[in-house]
Amino acid sequence: MGDHPNSRDGKAKTLSPLLPEDVERNAAALLEACCKAGLTLATAESCTGGLIASLLTDVEGASHAFDRAFVTYSKEAKCAMLGVRQEQLAEHGAVSEQIAEAMVRGALDYSNADVALAVTGYAGAAPDGQEYGLVYFACMRRGGPLRRHASRFGAIGRGPVRIGSVRVALQMMREAVDQPRKIFALAQP
Repeated sequence: MGDHPNSRDGKAKTLSPLLPEDVERNAAALLEACCKAGLTLATAESCTGGLIASLLTDVEGASHAFDRAFVTYSKEAKCAMLGVRQEQLAEHGAVSEQIAEAMVRGALDYSNADVALAVTGYAGAAPDGQEYGLVYFACMRRGGPLRRHASRFGAIGRGPVRIGSVRVALQMMREAVDQPRKIFALAQP
């Protein structure tokens, strides 16, 4: 990534003034690891509204490491773009571990990515009975294990919840990229 002719410093270009340095550094490191491993990423985002994808596509010289993003803020978008079933939404709600899992599986099904990350949650005030700042994540490498995480950021504000979510997402994707590739030996007849 660093030796790409258009790469200057591995930092996000247009978002840079708005992001904490550790977020930029982790995004650049993730993309570099993807480039070295020949892997591509996809995101399925609800409460982050495409912020993770925007960050990953803002780093020059790493376009081959990012396949696509699904910004699925509404329930209808989750169904239409990721194949989430209405029954799942009715049973679990849009902000749930089960929907994050369905979103990440859909992102892998509807992309060419090797690693996908899904995020759904309440970045701002939550409906009655729900927790402000509750965010669910799911990450999966094609053929690998599903990883889930829930963060309870609390009532810290919409922006800080979204930045915190980006931090968690980058860490989860990096762990999936770094996981060893399983080699299955073919049984001999």
